[in-house]
Amino acid sequence: MKVEFHTIGSFEFPADALIIKGKLEAEGIPAFLRDEATVNSDPSLSGAMGGVRLQVYATDWDRAKQIYDEVRGYATDKFGNPIVCPNCKATRSEIYYARKNFFYKLFPFFESTKYRCLQCNFITRPTP
Repeated sequence: MKVEFHTIGSFEFPADALIIKGKLEAEGIPAFLRDEATVNSDPSLSGAMGGVRLQVYATDWDRAKQIYDEVRGYATDKFGNPIVCPNCKATRSEIYYARKNFFYKLFPFFESTKYRCLQCNFITRPTP
């Protein structure tokens, strides 16, 4: 029997993933962290590997995603206001890094910050 997993989210730091994992397990949903040991041993690899991935069984996906969306933090501007998508006006955005070229994969902190709307997947830059 093949067991199928789905990734709920990716996190740069294992501690962030552990918080959500704990919440899911408290709600009775088994959750697993992929690449946690690798990132713990060398944190500079996190960006290149796609971070620590929080995974759940495919059968628990809907409920796990609902819980995750309730507790996750969405991107905010420097005043603490939620980032509003210019395309669909939703306030559910997250920080997005494309890391398309080799330089940004090695030095991700030089890439400018962008936001990806979780409703329509529109990518935008912050307003100055």
